[in-house]
Amino acid sequence: MKFKVLFLFSLFITIISYSQQKKVTPIDLSFGQFMSCRDFTISSNENEAYFTVQNLTETLSLIVKTTKINKTWEKFEMISFSGNYRDIEPFLSPDNLTLYFASNRPKNGETKKSDNYDIWYVKRKTVTDKWSEPINIGAPINTSANEFYPAISTNKNLYYTSDRDTKTKKDEILVSQWNGKHYESPTNLNTNINSYKHEFNAYVSPDESFLIYSIYKAEDGIGSGDLYISFKDKNGNFKKRVNMGKAINSTKMDYCPFYNQKTNTLFFTSKRNEVSHKKVSNLSEFKELINQYANGLSKIYKSKVILNKKDFY
Repeated sequence: MKFKVLFLFSLFITIISYSQQKKVTPIDLSFGQFMSCRDFTISSNENEAYFTVQNLTETLSLIVKTTKINKTWEKFEMISFSGNYRDIEPFLSPDNLTLYFASNRPKNGETKKSDNYDIWYVKRKTVTDKWSEPINIGAPINTSANEFYPAISTNKNLYYTSDRDTKTKKDEILVSQWNGKHYESPTNLNTNINSYKHEFNAYVSPDESFLIYSIYKAEDGIGSGDLYISFKDKNGNFKKRVNMGKAINSTKMDYCPFYNQKTNTLFFTSKRNEVSHKKVSNLSEFKELINQYANGLSKIYKSKVILNKKDFY
């Protein structure tokens, strides 16, 4: 009897804990000042972050840096190299000394903006130094197709999205191995990750043990785009992807994940909409209604979630 009571109590605590850790909230209400924002990446010491700010139609964008002061994100400022081209999807390397991003800025030696997106990066010697001028990562990663949403592991392997595959004409997740001197020819991840659908915006953990990414209109999807997770098996291969569920995904587009393993916090972008259809008595009420954080535009959210393989398989 005592064992049964202890078991039920343990199960109850587990259920409560699992429910609480999945609550999705705005990253910080200070981000509400931006009409549309996405692509959050945070430093390992958790006091520096970068993200994308864009206009309503997503035709204009730039990268913004913010600093955490007294547990609040403050000092929002445009990063030095941004502001002229469509710079998106920053990703800070595990050592905090390289910032990768995607851009349609002119390629090396050209003067006009590119008609496709390449992966670029900037470097610094220490975390207090200024960023270098942007550097195109070049071949074999960049091609005449679109390459975007870079994510880097501790050993510098680069995961990214590309529509270079002319067989599908759709986004897929690729990886390029760093051999110590240069990047090797990229390969598509296996069919446990990629399919005939659009797979995009993949976050890889520093040790490459799991991958979180989006699929557009998947058969088991909840919204227009859902977040999926895949862990590696004992042979080092990514297992069949699993939908992260209704506790994370909404009926709208959910994408651009970043996971902080120190705090077990999942950051991601969502176009979820909580604006209700209700009668308002004046213009002020209407403005308050439509300007709430979850209003259908791209915004950054967070959720406390411990990513255990056994919870998904």
